[in-house]
Amino acid sequence: MLPQDVIRTKRDGGALNAAQVDAFVRGLVDDTWSEGQAAALAMAIVLRGMDRDECVALTRAMTHSGEVLDWRGAGLPGPVLDKHSTGGVGDKVSLMLAPLAAACGAVVPMVSGRGLGHTGGTLDKLASLAGYDIAPAPARLLQVLRDAGCAIVGASARLAPADRRLYAIRDVTATVESVPLITASILSKKLAAGLQGLVMDVKVGNGAFCADLPTARALATSLVEVARGAGLPTVALITDMNQVLGDTAGNALEMREAIDFLAGTRREPRLLALTDALVVRLLRLGGLAGDETSARARVRRALDSGAAAERFARMVAALGGPVDVFAAGVLDRHAAPVQRVVPAPRAGVIAGLDTRAVGMAVVELGGGRRRATDPVDLRVGFSDVLPPGVRVAAGEGIARVHAADTAAADAAIAAYTAALSWDEAAAPAGPVVIETLGA
Repeated sequence: MLPQDVIRTKRDGGALNAAQVDAFVRGLVDDTWSEGQAAALAMAIVLRGMDRDECVALTRAMTHSGEVLDWRGAGLPGPVLDKHSTGGVGDKVSLMLAPLAAACGAVVPMVSGRGLGHTGGTLDKLASLAGYDIAPAPARLLQVLRDAGCAIVGASARLAPADRRLYAIRDVTATVESVPLITASILSKKLAAGLQGLVMDVKVGNGAFCADLPTARALATSLVEVARGAGLPTVALITDMNQVLGDTAGNALEMREAIDFLAGTRREPRLLALTDALVVRLLRLGGLAGDETSARARVRRALDSGAAAERFARMVAALGGPVDVFAAGVLDRHAAPVQRVVPAPRAGVIAGLDTRAVGMAVVELGGGRRRATDPVDLRVGFSDVLPPGVRVAAGEGIARVHAADTAAADAAIAAYTAALSWDEAAAPAGPVVIETLGA
Protein backbone atom coordinates (compact mmCIF):
# COMPACT_ATOMS: atom_id res chain seq x y z
CA MET A 1 0.00 0.00 0.00
CA LEU A 2 1.58 3.27 -1.13
CA PRO A 3 1.92 5.99 1.53
CA GLN A 4 0.75 8.66 -0.91
CA ASP A 5 -2.54 6.80 -1.41
CA VAL A 6 -3.18 6.74 2.34
CA ILE A 7 -2.29 10.43 2.62
CA ARG A 8 -4.56 11.29 -0.31
CA THR A 9 -7.53 9.53 1.28
CA LYS A 10 -7.29 11.60 4.43
CA ARG A 11 -6.33 14.79 2.58
CA ASP A 12 -9.56 14.53 0.61
CA GLY A 13 -11.66 14.00 3.74
CA GLY A 14 -12.08 10.24 3.56
CA ALA A 15 -12.01 7.82 6.49
CA LEU A 16 -8.99 5.54 6.74
CA ASN A 17 -9.74 1.83 6.99
CA ALA A 18 -7.91 -0.51 9.37
CA ALA A 19 -5.54 -1.72 6.63
CA GLN A 20 -4.50 1.85 5.78
CA VAL A 21 -3.95 2.68 9.45
CA ASP A 22 -1.90 -0.49 9.95
CA ALA A 23 0.23 0.32 6.90
CA PHE A 24 0.96 3.78 8.30
CA VAL A 25 1.93 2.48 11.76
CA ARG A 26 4.12 -0.29 10.30
CA GLY A 27 5.81 2.35 8.16
CA LEU A 28 6.60 4.41 11.24
CA VAL A 29 8.33 1.45 12.88
CA ASP A 30 10.21 0.01 9.89
CA ASP A 31 11.02 3.41 8.29
CA THR A 32 9.24 2.63 5.03
CA TRP A 33 7.33 5.88 5.56
CA SER A 34 9.60 8.92 5.35
CA GLU A 35 9.34 11.76 7.85
CA GLY A 36 7.79 13.92 5.15
CA GLN A 37 5.09 11.34 4.45
CA ALA A 38 4.33 10.83 8.14
CA ALA A 39 4.16 14.61 8.63
CA ALA A 40 1.82 14.95 5.65
CA LEU A 41 -0.61 12.41 7.06
CA ALA A 42 -0.39 13.99 10.52
CA MET A 43 -1.27 17.38 9.01
CA ALA A 44 -4.13 15.84 7.05
CA ILE A 45 -5.48 14.37 10.31
CA VAL A 46 -5.15 17.75 12.03
CA LEU A 47 -7.14 19.41 9.25
CA ARG A 48 -9.66 16.64 8.46
CA GLY A 49 -9.99 14.88 11.80
CA MET A 50 -10.73 11.22 12.50
CA ASP A 51 -13.93 9.48 13.50
CA ARG A 52 -14.10 7.14 16.49
CA ASP A 53 -13.45 3.96 14.51
CA GLU A 54 -10.38 5.47 12.82
CA CYS A 55 -9.01 6.62 16.16
CA VAL A 56 -9.61 3.21 17.73
CA ALA A 57 -7.78 1.59 14.80
CA LEU A 58 -4.85 4.01 15.15
CA THR A 59 -4.69 3.48 18.92
CA ARG A 60 -4.72 -0.31 18.58
CA ALA A 61 -2.12 -0.31 15.81
CA MET A 62 0.24 1.92 17.82
CA THR A 63 -0.34 -0.20 20.94
CA HIS A 64 0.75 -3.32 19.06
CA SER A 65 3.69 -1.64 17.30
CA GLY A 66 5.89 -2.92 20.15
CA GLU A 67 5.72 -4.92 23.34
CA VAL A 68 2.36 -5.24 25.11
CA LEU A 69 2.67 -6.15 28.78
CA ASP A 70 0.54 -9.01 30.06
CA TRP A 71 0.25 -9.26 33.82
CA ARG A 72 -1.91 -12.40 33.83
CA GLY A 73 -0.19 -15.12 35.78
CA ALA A 74 2.28 -12.63 37.30
CA GLY A 75 0.96 -13.11 40.81
CA LEU A 76 0.02 -9.46 41.31
CA PRO A 77 -2.12 -8.76 44.39
CA GLY A 78 -4.87 -6.67 42.75
CA PRO A 79 -6.32 -5.16 39.56
CA VAL A 80 -3.85 -3.28 37.34
CA LEU A 81 -4.95 0.36 37.24
CA ASP A 82 -3.44 3.72 36.33
CA LYS A 83 -4.10 7.43 35.97
CA HIS A 84 -2.90 9.92 33.37
CA SER A 85 -2.96 13.73 33.42
CA THR A 86 -2.85 15.99 30.39
CA GLY A 87 -0.41 18.19 32.30
CA GLY A 88 -0.36 21.33 34.37
CA VAL A 89 1.63 23.52 36.74
CA GLY A 90 2.30 22.08 40.19
CA ASP A 91 0.63 18.77 39.28
CA LYS A 92 2.33 16.25 41.57
CA VAL A 93 -0.78 14.08 41.99
CA SER A 94 0.85 10.94 40.55
CA LEU A 95 3.37 10.87 43.40
CA MET A 96 0.57 10.46 45.94
CA LEU A 97 -1.99 8.64 43.83
CA ALA A 98 0.10 5.58 42.95
CA PRO A 99 0.94 4.58 46.55
CA LEU A 100 -2.52 5.59 47.78
CA ALA A 101 -4.24 3.37 45.21
CA ALA A 102 -1.79 0.57 46.04
CA ALA A 103 -2.65 0.87 49.73
CA CYS A 104 -6.30 0.40 48.73
CA GLY A 105 -5.60 -2.86 46.89
CA ALA A 106 -4.72 -1.76 43.36
CA VAL A 107 -1.53 -2.45 41.43
CA VAL A 108 -0.23 0.66 39.66
CA PRO A 109 2.50 0.31 36.99
CA MET A 110 2.55 4.04 36.23
CA VAL A 111 4.42 4.99 33.06
CA SER A 112 5.26 8.70 33.38
CA GLY A 113 7.11 11.31 31.36
CA ARG A 114 9.37 14.32 31.66
CA GLY A 115 8.26 17.93 31.54
CA LEU A 116 8.18 19.86 28.29
CA GLY A 117 7.01 23.40 27.71
CA HIS A 118 5.35 25.01 30.72
CA THR A 119 4.16 21.74 32.30
CA GLY A 120 6.15 19.69 34.76
CA GLY A 121 6.98 15.99 34.46
CA THR A 122 6.74 13.30 37.12
CA LEU A 123 10.09 11.76 36.16
CA ASP A 124 11.84 15.09 36.76
CA LYS A 125 10.35 15.27 40.24
CA LEU A 126 11.53 11.72 40.97
CA ALA A 127 15.03 12.69 39.82
CA SER A 128 15.34 14.66 43.07
CA LEU A 129 15.45 11.30 44.93
CA ALA A 130 19.08 10.15 44.73
CA GLY A 131 19.47 6.76 43.07
CA TYR A 132 15.83 6.30 42.02
CA ASP A 133 15.74 4.06 38.93
CA ILE A 134 13.11 5.12 36.38
CA ALA A 135 14.07 2.30 33.98
CA PRO A 136 14.19 -0.93 36.00
CA ALA A 137 14.68 -4.30 34.33
CA PRO A 138 11.39 -6.19 33.82
CA ALA A 139 12.13 -8.65 36.63
CA ARG A 140 12.84 -5.82 39.07
CA LEU A 141 9.70 -3.94 38.01
CA LEU A 142 7.57 -7.01 38.60
CA GLN A 143 9.09 -7.56 42.04
CA VAL A 144 8.45 -3.94 43.03
CA LEU A 145 4.83 -4.23 41.91
CA ARG A 146 4.41 -7.39 43.95
CA ASP A 147 6.02 -5.90 47.06
CA ALA A 148 4.89 -2.25 46.98
CA GLY A 149 1.87 -2.41 44.69
CA CYS A 150 3.11 0.53 42.63
CA ALA A 151 6.06 1.62 40.51
CA ILE A 152 6.38 5.02 38.83
CA VAL A 153 8.78 4.59 35.90
CA GLY A 154 9.61 5.89 32.46
CA ALA A 155 8.31 4.43 29.22
CA SER A 156 10.35 1.57 27.83
CA ALA A 157 11.55 2.00 24.26
CA ARG A 158 9.74 -1.27 23.59
CA LEU A 159 6.30 0.19 24.39
CA ALA A 160 4.44 1.83 21.48
CA PRO A 161 7.54 2.72 19.42
CA ALA A 162 5.32 4.04 16.61
CA ASP A 163 4.04 6.73 18.94
CA ARG A 164 7.58 7.77 19.86
CA ARG A 165 8.48 8.40 16.23
CA LEU A 166 5.18 10.04 15.36
CA TYR A 167 5.31 12.37 18.36
CA ALA A 168 8.82 13.53 17.43
CA ILE A 169 7.54 14.36 13.95
CA ARG A 170 4.43 16.12 15.28
CA ASP A 171 6.51 18.16 17.70
CA VAL A 172 8.39 19.90 14.86
CA THR A 173 5.59 20.13 12.26
CA ALA A 174 2.85 22.00 14.19
CA THR A 175 0.68 18.88 14.35
CA VAL A 176 0.54 18.34 18.12
CA GLU A 177 -2.88 20.00 18.52
CA SER A 178 -5.14 17.22 17.29
CA VAL A 179 -7.66 15.43 19.51
CA PRO A 180 -7.41 12.11 17.61
CA LEU A 181 -3.60 12.14 17.60
CA ILE A 182 -3.41 13.12 21.27
CA THR A 183 -5.92 10.40 22.12
CA ALA A 184 -4.01 7.69 20.25
CA SER A 185 -0.69 8.85 21.70
CA ILE A 186 -1.87 8.70 25.31
CA LEU A 187 -3.92 5.53 25.07
CA SER A 188 -1.48 3.45 23.02
CA LYS A 189 1.07 3.62 25.85
CA LYS A 190 -1.55 2.90 28.50
CA LEU A 191 -2.94 -0.08 26.58
CA ALA A 192 0.59 -1.38 26.04
CA ALA A 193 1.08 -1.26 29.81
CA GLY A 194 -1.56 -3.97 30.23
CA LEU A 195 -4.06 -1.96 32.27
CA GLN A 196 -7.47 -3.10 33.44
CA GLY A 197 -8.75 0.39 34.20
CA LEU A 198 -7.68 4.00 33.60
CA VAL A 199 -8.69 7.37 35.04
CA MET A 200 -7.88 10.42 32.93
CA ASP A 201 -7.31 13.86 34.44
CA VAL A 202 -8.08 16.29 31.61
CA LYS A 203 -7.07 19.75 32.71
CA VAL A 204 -8.74 22.96 31.56
CA GLY A 205 -7.82 26.59 32.10
CA ASN A 206 -5.06 29.11 31.53
CA GLY A 207 -2.38 26.65 32.66
CA ALA A 208 -3.60 23.70 30.59
CA PHE A 209 -3.38 22.45 27.00
CA CYS A 210 -7.18 22.80 26.86
CA ALA A 211 -7.86 26.47 27.52
CA ASP A 212 -11.67 26.20 27.46
CA LEU A 213 -14.31 23.72 28.55
CA PRO A 214 -15.56 22.70 25.07
CA THR A 215 -12.00 21.71 24.06
CA ALA A 216 -11.46 19.79 27.30
CA ARG A 217 -14.83 18.08 26.93
CA ALA A 218 -14.00 17.03 23.36
CA LEU A 219 -10.67 15.53 24.43
CA ALA A 220 -12.14 13.80 27.48
CA THR A 221 -14.98 12.33 25.41
CA SER A 222 -12.54 11.09 22.79
CA LEU A 223 -10.31 9.47 25.41
CA VAL A 224 -13.20 7.67 27.11
CA GLU A 225 -14.86 6.48 23.89
CA VAL A 226 -11.67 5.36 22.15
CA ALA A 227 -10.30 3.64 25.27
CA ARG A 228 -13.52 1.72 25.70
CA GLY A 229 -13.57 0.91 22.00
CA ALA A 230 -10.09 -0.56 22.45
CA GLY A 231 -11.19 -2.58 25.48
CA LEU A 232 -9.91 -0.40 28.34
CA PRO A 233 -12.53 0.80 30.87
CA THR A 234 -11.87 4.51 31.36
CA VAL A 235 -13.32 7.47 33.25
CA ALA A 236 -12.25 11.07 32.62
CA LEU A 237 -12.36 13.95 35.08
CA ILE A 238 -12.18 17.49 33.72
CA THR A 239 -10.30 19.50 36.35
CA ASP A 240 -9.37 23.11 36.93
CA MET A 241 -5.93 24.41 35.96
CA ASN A 242 -6.47 28.14 36.47
CA GLN A 243 -4.10 28.12 39.42
CA VAL A 244 -1.05 26.22 40.62
CA LEU A 245 -2.10 22.81 41.97
CA GLY A 246 -0.95 22.66 45.56
CA ASP A 247 1.38 25.39 46.78
CA THR A 248 4.60 24.54 44.89
CA ALA A 249 5.84 24.53 41.30
CA GLY A 250 9.30 23.10 40.63
CA ASN A 251 10.70 19.60 40.81
CA ALA A 252 12.31 19.12 44.24
CA LEU A 253 9.81 21.55 45.77
CA GLU A 254 6.92 19.46 44.47
CA MET A 255 8.58 16.29 45.72
CA ARG A 256 8.80 17.86 49.18
CA GLU A 257 5.10 18.77 49.02
CA ALA A 258 4.21 15.20 47.97
CA ILE A 259 6.25 13.73 50.84
CA ASP A 260 4.60 16.12 53.30
CA PHE A 261 1.19 15.25 51.86
CA LEU A 262 1.72 11.52 52.38
CA ALA A 263 3.19 12.10 55.85
CA GLY A 264 0.17 14.23 56.78
CA THR A 265 2.10 17.36 57.71
CA ARG A 266 0.41 19.52 55.04
CA ARG A 267 -2.32 18.80 52.52
CA GLU A 268 -3.41 21.72 50.38
CA PRO A 269 -7.23 21.39 50.08
CA ARG A 270 -7.55 21.37 46.27
CA LEU A 271 -4.66 18.94 45.89
CA LEU A 272 -6.31 16.67 48.44
CA ALA A 273 -9.72 16.94 46.77
CA LEU A 274 -8.35 16.04 43.33
CA THR A 275 -6.19 13.16 44.56
CA ASP A 276 -9.14 11.80 46.49
CA ALA A 277 -11.52 12.06 43.50
CA LEU A 278 -9.12 10.29 41.12
CA VAL A 279 -8.37 7.41 43.50
CA VAL A 280 -12.09 6.96 44.26
CA ARG A 281 -12.77 6.55 40.53
CA LEU A 282 -9.90 4.08 40.20
CA LEU A 283 -11.23 1.93 43.02
CA ARG A 284 -14.68 1.87 41.44
CA LEU A 285 -13.21 0.93 38.04
CA GLY A 286 -11.15 -1.85 39.57
CA GLY A 287 -14.00 -3.32 41.56
CA LEU A 288 -12.27 -2.47 44.84
CA ALA A 289 -15.24 -0.51 46.20
CA GLY A 290 -18.94 -0.95 45.61
CA ASP A 291 -19.93 2.71 45.76
CA GLU A 292 -18.44 6.17 46.07
CA THR A 293 -19.02 6.43 49.83
CA SER A 294 -17.15 3.22 50.63
CA ALA A 295 -14.40 4.11 48.15
CA ARG A 296 -13.90 7.52 49.75
CA ALA A 297 -13.76 5.99 53.22
CA ARG A 298 -11.18 3.47 52.07
CA VAL A 299 -9.02 6.20 50.53
CA ARG A 300 -9.13 8.29 53.68
CA ARG A 301 -8.17 5.33 55.89
CA ALA A 302 -5.21 4.50 53.65
CA LEU A 303 -4.02 8.09 53.76
CA ASP A 304 -4.56 8.86 57.43
CA SER A 305 -3.23 5.50 58.70
CA GLY A 306 0.11 6.01 56.96
CA ALA A 307 -0.46 2.99 54.68
CA ALA A 308 -0.04 5.11 51.54
CA ALA A 309 3.17 6.66 52.90
CA GLU A 310 4.50 3.20 53.67
CA ARG A 311 3.81 2.05 50.10
CA PHE A 312 5.61 5.11 48.72
CA ALA A 313 8.64 4.51 50.95
CA ARG A 314 8.72 0.85 49.93
CA MET A 315 8.54 1.74 46.21
CA VAL A 316 11.29 4.38 46.44
CA ALA A 317 13.68 2.11 48.36
CA ALA A 318 13.01 -0.87 46.05
CA LEU A 319 13.83 1.26 43.01
CA GLY A 320 17.16 2.42 44.44
CA GLY A 321 16.09 5.67 46.05
CA PRO A 322 16.62 6.73 49.69
CA VAL A 323 16.06 3.90 52.16
CA ASP A 324 13.88 6.24 54.25
CA VAL A 325 12.39 8.87 51.97
CA PHE A 326 10.60 10.47 54.95
CA ALA A 327 13.82 11.07 56.88
CA ALA A 328 14.79 14.65 57.65
CA GLY A 329 17.14 16.19 55.11
CA VAL A 330 16.45 13.73 52.30
CA LEU A 331 16.04 16.64 49.82
CA ASP A 332 18.53 19.06 51.38
CA ARG A 333 20.97 18.72 48.47
CA HIS A 334 18.32 20.36 46.27
CA ALA A 335 18.01 23.56 48.30
CA ALA A 336 18.41 26.53 45.95
CA PRO A 337 21.17 28.98 46.92
CA VAL A 338 18.90 32.03 46.51
CA GLN A 339 15.46 32.07 48.14
CA ARG A 340 13.39 35.23 48.24
CA VAL A 341 9.85 36.21 49.12
CA VAL A 342 7.65 37.46 46.27
CA PRO A 343 6.00 40.57 47.77
CA ALA A 344 2.47 41.64 46.87
CA PRO A 345 2.80 44.78 44.71
CA ARG A 346 -0.44 46.19 46.15
CA ALA A 347 -3.12 45.55 48.74
CA GLY A 348 -6.22 43.65 47.67
CA VAL A 349 -7.54 40.25 46.76
CA ILE A 350 -5.64 37.95 44.39
CA ALA A 351 -8.33 37.57 41.74
CA GLY A 352 -6.48 35.32 39.32
CA LEU A 353 -3.21 33.93 38.09
CA ASP A 354 -1.85 33.33 34.61
CA THR A 355 -0.79 29.81 35.48
CA ARG A 356 0.97 29.17 32.20
CA ALA A 357 3.12 32.25 32.84
CA VAL A 358 4.09 30.82 36.24
CA GLY A 359 5.04 27.54 34.54
CA MET A 360 7.17 29.42 32.03
CA ALA A 361 8.81 31.34 34.87
CA VAL A 362 9.87 27.97 36.32
CA VAL A 363 11.32 27.09 32.91
CA GLU A 364 13.22 30.40 32.81
CA LEU A 365 14.64 29.61 36.25
CA GLY A 366 16.04 26.41 34.73
CA GLY A 367 13.41 24.07 36.16
CA GLY A 368 11.95 22.97 32.82
CA ARG A 369 12.79 22.38 29.17
CA ARG A 370 12.28 24.23 25.94
CA ARG A 371 13.72 21.22 24.09
CA ALA A 372 13.75 17.58 25.15
CA THR A 373 17.56 17.65 25.49
CA ASP A 374 17.72 20.65 27.85
CA PRO A 375 19.16 20.04 31.35
CA VAL A 376 16.90 20.72 34.35
CA ASP A 377 17.80 22.43 37.62
CA LEU A 378 15.81 20.41 40.15
CA ARG A 379 16.26 23.03 42.89
CA VAL A 380 14.36 25.95 41.42
CA GLY A 381 10.73 27.07 41.32
CA PHE A 382 8.11 28.59 43.60
CA SER A 383 6.86 27.53 47.02
CA ASP A 384 4.33 28.99 49.48
CA VAL A 385 2.09 29.97 46.57
CA LEU A 386 -1.08 31.74 47.75
CA PRO A 387 -4.22 30.81 45.80
CA PRO A 388 -6.69 33.22 44.20
CA GLY A 389 -9.26 34.57 46.63
CA VAL A 390 -6.78 35.52 49.36
CA ARG A 391 -6.65 39.11 50.61
CA VAL A 392 -3.13 40.46 51.21
CA ALA A 393 -1.47 43.68 52.28
CA ALA A 394 1.03 45.51 50.10
CA GLY A 395 4.43 43.92 50.53
CA GLU A 396 3.06 40.73 52.09
CA GLY A 397 4.56 37.48 50.81
CA ILE A 398 2.46 35.79 48.12
CA ALA A 399 5.04 33.15 47.13
CA ARG A 400 8.71 32.29 47.57
CA VAL A 401 11.09 31.98 44.64
CA HIS A 402 13.94 29.45 44.67
CA ALA A 403 16.67 30.39 42.19
CA ALA A 404 20.25 29.69 41.20
CA ASP A 405 21.30 33.35 41.46
CA THR A 406 19.94 36.80 42.30
CA ALA A 407 19.42 37.84 38.67
CA ALA A 408 17.24 34.77 38.05
CA ALA A 409 15.33 35.45 41.26
CA ASP A 410 14.68 39.07 40.25
CA ALA A 411 13.37 37.98 36.84
CA ALA A 412 11.16 35.31 38.40
CA ILE A 413 9.67 37.77 40.89
CA ALA A 414 8.85 40.17 38.05
CA ALA A 415 7.28 37.39 35.98
CA TYR A 416 5.22 36.09 38.90
CA THR A 417 3.99 39.56 39.80
CA ALA A 418 2.97 40.22 36.19
CA ALA A 419 0.97 36.98 36.14
CA LEU A 420 -1.37 38.18 38.90
CA SER A 421 -4.71 39.96 38.58
CA TRP A 422 -6.36 41.84 41.44
CA ASP A 423 -9.78 42.77 42.82
CA GLU A 424 -11.24 44.40 45.88
CA ALA A 425 -13.43 41.45 46.88
CA ALA A 426 -12.98 37.70 46.83
CA ALA A 427 -14.99 35.68 44.33
CA PRO A 428 -16.14 32.20 45.42
CA ALA A 429 -13.66 29.49 44.47
CA GLY A 430 -14.81 27.05 41.79
CA PRO A 431 -14.51 23.28 42.21
CA VAL A 432 -11.30 21.50 41.30
CA VAL A 433 -13.31 18.72 39.60
CA ILE A 434 -15.56 20.33 37.01
CA GLU A 435 -17.09 17.35 35.19
CA THR A 436 -16.86 13.57 35.10
CA LEU A 437 -17.33 11.60 31.87
CA GLY A 438 -17.78 7.86 31.51
CA ALA A 439 -18.79 7.17 35.12
